[in-house]
Amino acid sequence: MNKTARDFYQISLKLILKNSKGEVLLMKAQNKDTYAGFYDLPGGRINVDEFEVPLPDILRREVREEIGNIQYDLNPHPVAVARHLIPASISVHKRDVHVLYLLYEGLYKTGEVTVSREHTGFMWVDPCSVELERYLKSGNLEGMRMYLSQ
Repeated sequence: MNKTARDFYQISLKLILKNSKGEVLLMKAQNKDTYAGFYDLPGGRINVDEFEVPLPDILRREVREEIGNIQYDLNPHPVAVARHLIPASISVHKRDVHVLYLLYEGLYKTGEVTVSREHTGFMWVDPCSVELERYLKSGNLEGMRMYLSQ
């Protein structure tokens, strides 16, 4: 019997953070990042010691690390799923890393967005009135398209 090898994925939790105008927060990626020249959604991968931590709590930690102590309401259920490839050329593992994105929706309430060292800036954009391909690619683009198609 011929069995196909199974792949291993890292999991990344991403936040589609919307303001009262329906605009989504996008974080400008660093030039050395897999999203160089594009924007990223706030969030990140699950740490080794977080296996039993509720996913929304992990996402809140990641969001706080990346954009500061803003106030927002979080839908605790994923609203989209996507895949992303971190190429071996920039991976700390020196091999291609496959990442599964779970995207969540949040409604921004108050607080100042601060930019961590993981990004170089941010902007709010109406995802329904722009060409998403100009801002997003790979897993972020796939996830945003799935989210908007619902």
